[in-house]
This record gives sequence, structure tokens and C-alpha cells, in this order.
Amino acid sequence: MTAEPAAAGPAPQDKTAIRNAATVIALRDRATDPCVLMGQRGAKAAFMPNKFVFPGGALDPGDAAIALRQPVPAPCFDRLADDAPAGLQTALAAAAVRELWEETGLVLGHPGSWNGPVPADWDSYAATGHVPSAEALQFVFRALTPPGRPRRFDARFFLVDADAIQGDLDDFSRASDELSHLQWIPLAQVRGFDLPFITEVVLAEVTARLHDPAPPASVPYFRNDDEASLFLRLRGHPMTGD
Repeated sequence: MTAEPAAAGPAPQDKTAIRNAATVIALRDRATDPCVLMGQRGAKAAFMPNKFVFPGGALDPGDAAIALRQPVPAPCFDRLADDAPAGLQTALAAAAVRELWEETGLVLGHPGSWNGPVPADWDSYAATGHVPSAEALQFVFRALTPPGRPRRFDARFFLVDADAIQGDLDDFSRASDELSHLQWIPLAQVRGFDLPFITEVVLAEVTARLHDPAPPASVPYFRNDDEASLFLRLRGHPMTGD
């Protein structure tokens, strides 16, 4: 008897493809002793090993279907649409909430019950008795990973005041093991840690906005492509360059 050919499994992910991603800059004690939440990536991580980073990661396929209690507010919602596929705002906001939960165990959302089935990636979040909400997310930076890296991400950075996070800000007991040494680092000390270059750039933007809680007039976009590294500004309308 001739053996039946094995069923073809899912195609392997193209690790060189650019993936949309969301990163959360949680800011605590903004007016007194501002601190940001960061953790250290593992020594064997393919992307930015050993570096201290903000929680964040790539969009999951189901993120676009998440029903947010509140969307990202204007004008950030409009600026997320600049130079991006249509309708990506909800997925980016959901990914930010999910990544913050997975990597730190902290909840951004409102107490409440989910309507309908809970996606598998959200089981543990839903079990806390909260539903995701994005009104506290402020879009402040975008960066594309340069060519030649083992992973490439088109990352949107969201600033969120820690007052919007539910529960004990120092309880990381429900975090995954993706980031170690989770801690609130004073902005005055953070550059003493091993940071990626782009994180230092983002921190400068955050520092400049400490005393201005309103969304920025435009959002920096550090776009690395095969020809040049460009700083653009996202203004919430079709881009014309800057």
C-alpha cells in the first residue's frame, strides 16, 4: 500500500516580513517623579536580546475583531490611519491592551463582562473581569525597524497614564516570562539601562511631553527603508511628507 502524502501544515511565517506592532509606554507619577514601565528581554531573544524595552509586540490575527469599550480618541485615531492600511486602529489598540496584560500582568480596561465568546488569546484577560478599552491610549510615536534585522516591525507607541491602569501597579505576578526585571524606572535614571536606540529617541519625545497631557500636534514617524532613514510627521490626514 502506498502511504498517503502528509497533509500540508500552515506555511511558515516569513520572519523577514514587516509586522504591525503596538508598544505601551506606561507613565507613572507624571507630575512629581515620572517613571516608565520597562522590562528586560532574554539573552536568547531573536529581537533586541538583553535590552530593556517597553511592553509590546506584533498584532495577532484576532485583534481586529476585539470589541473595545471605547476606541482610541481623536485626534490619535485619525493619525493612526496615516500611511497605514484602512481600519487598523482597532487592531493596534487591542494589541496594546493585550501586550500590556501578557507581558506585565497589568489591566487596561473597565470592569465588565464580555458579550459573546472570548478569543483564546484573551481568556486570561477576560478572567480578570474586565473588558478592553482604548480611551487612555495616546499615539505618540511610530518606528519601522531597519532592514537587515532578524525581525522587522512597524511599531506604534502609545503613551498611557498609569492612573488608567486597574489594580496594583507593582503587582507583576500575572505577567508572562517574556520580560524579566519588570520595574518602574525613573526617567532621570532610565538612560543608565541598556536601551535600544529607538527607545532612547522615544524617551526624549515622552520627556518633552511631560507637562502637556494633550495629544501631540503631530506624531514622529521614524521610517527606515532600503533607501533612507526618514523622520516624517503624522498629522491625521493623507501624508505629503515634511
